[in-house]
Parts: sequence; structure tokens; C-alpha cells
Amino acid sequence: MNENNNLSSKKCEACSTGTIPLHGNELFELMKAIHPDWSLDNNTKIIRTFRFKDFMSALNFVNKVGEVAETEGHHPDIELSWGKVKVILLTHKIHGLSINDFIMAAKIDDLAI
Repeated sequence: MNENNNLSSKKCEACSTGTIPLHGNELFELMKAIHPDWSLDNNTKIIRTFRFKDFMSALNFVNKVGEVAETEGHHPDIELSWGKVKVILLTHKIHGLSINDFIMAAKIDDLAI
């Protein structure tokens, strides 16, 4: 997880339709650079569930994630429920994972501190 600060300082860049999704060693090395609570799902998306003391705390976190997503131009799928927020990252345009997903994960990790 040492590279998290490095990832969170980067900026998401638009992917083109022909971009190849991350796979293999590159994917697994990037997984090491984010919080260990992120899980890799079918090599196509990363998922993390954040827990909070109540609904409003969870909602405030969602709003912060939304602000970062707008700034970066890279938007996660978010599920909000009482005391819980599930964040799902993938690059829809390429139907898989790009470096942008890991940059966003690192930035979201920073919000959870």
C-alpha cells in the first residue's frame, strides 16, 4: 500500500474506446498500492465497502466521493444504505479496469481517513 500517496496525487485521464483493460501482474501490483479492503471482482472491477456510525455519516462520505469524482471526471458506482457505502470502480468505456480506477480508489481511501 506504499504507492497510495503516489496514486492519489495523480489525475485521471480520459480513456479511449480502444484502451485495453489492465490485467495480469500490472493489475495485481496496483491492487497492492491501494487499501487492502478493496477486492478485485472478476478482474473487471474493484469493490470496497465503507462502514459508518449512521446514515448521515455515510451520506456525507458519498457526497465527498461525488465531489472527487466530478473533479476527476471518473465516476464510481455507489450503493448507500444505513451506515454503509459500497463503492464499485471500473472503466465502463473499456469494460474493465484502467489506471483511473486505482487513482480514484486511492483518492477515496484518503477521504476515509
